[in-house]
Amino acid sequence: MRLIALNKPFGTICQFSAHDTRASLADWVQTPDVYPAGRLDADSEGLLLLTDDGALQARIAEPRHKLVKRYWAQVEGAPGGDVLEALARGVDLGDYVTRPCRAGFAEPPATLWARNPPIRYRAAIPTTWIELAITEGKNRQVRRMTAAVGFPTLRLVRVGIGALDIFALGLAPGQTTALPPHSPWDGLA
Repeated sequence: MRLIALNKPFGTICQFSAHDTRASLADWVQTPDVYPAGRLDADSEGLLLLTDDGALQARIAEPRHKLVKRYWAQVEGAPGGDVLEALARGVDLGDYVTRPCRAGFAEPPATLWARNPPIRYRAAIPTTWIELAITEGKNRQVRRMTAAVGFPTLRLVRVGIGALDIFALGLAPGQTTALPPHSPWDGLA
């Protein structure tokens, strides 16, 4: 069994086949026969796990296993505690209501890499970082959640999956590392 961690750069699509205008996983991952365990949309960045083990892929990606994925979202505006409480309770997105999650303010470390290209800057509109820890991971879920409560996401970084943390792994955007198949971190094996 192989398990690879990638710090997926902004703009990269979560597929290995070539794309006309965007980088793909093939531009960053040289290990053959591994596949993403879950996805990150092209506009999101951060921790992505790839494996050749279908059972492990399912344990990581499928919501029924309730593996926590942590995201830092830089949102437009300055939400208050009531907004975080609404996010934590679950948000009605029209086609489904999200599961309860953990939500709080985040202070990204100085080691957070710069995004290329940077987010738009507007002097009159502040931005705020929040952390969401969810167990679902539906299509564009975090972006839809923050927009539904009135604070659209400008930048989205997945910083953790289970007990794995992108900063503890020390990966810069585009870097990969092989992880041991049976490791002391909980939540994956």
